[in-house]
Amino acid sequence: MPQADPQADPLPRATARILLRRLGVDDLPAFQAYRHDPEVGKYQGWSATTDDQARAFLAQMHAAPAFVAGEWFQVGISRRDSNLLIGDIGVCVAADGESAEIGFSLGKPHQGQGLAAEALHEAIALLFDVTGVSRIVAVTDARNAPAIALLIALGMRQAETKAAIFRGEACHEHTFTLARR
Repeated sequence: MPQADPQADPLPRATARILLRRLGVDDLPAFQAYRHDPEVGKYQGWSATTDDQARAFLAQMHAAPAFVAGEWFQVGISRRDSNLLIGDIGVCVAADGESAEIGFSLGKPHQGQGLAAEALHEAIALLFDVTGVSRIVAVTDARNAPAIALLIALGMRQAETKAAIFRGEACHEHTFTLARR
């Protein structure tokens, strides 16, 4: 199985309409626009931050090596034609390198156009191309119907459902998996 080469940056990676790329401090206005939208953040593990905190995070992600086992790495999703940041995909390769968890956010003006599916499909292919993971995992709140539909459309299978507490509220979380072919 391939292993991430710390010398080779696997980004950017393009599809017909989107570009998976590193985040940068120039993305601050677009990043803050969707990260401060309560609807976009409703089921996310992140919370809105100040501009200074977001700027530091963007700089950190810009410089961080991609797909280091045990560490979260945020991949920017931008429109290929304009390079405008429209969302991001969080990736954490497990410490043992066997699996990778993904999570995703997309600004409301860009939802419902198949852009998230295009970006996630490419991100999954990227992970299987440059890491040795045998499966991709995604966890979502059972109330997040659009995310569930997207994960199923990507070919992921629901592996389990567990009771959880999210932001102080009882809920159920679905875990979806996709095995390397």
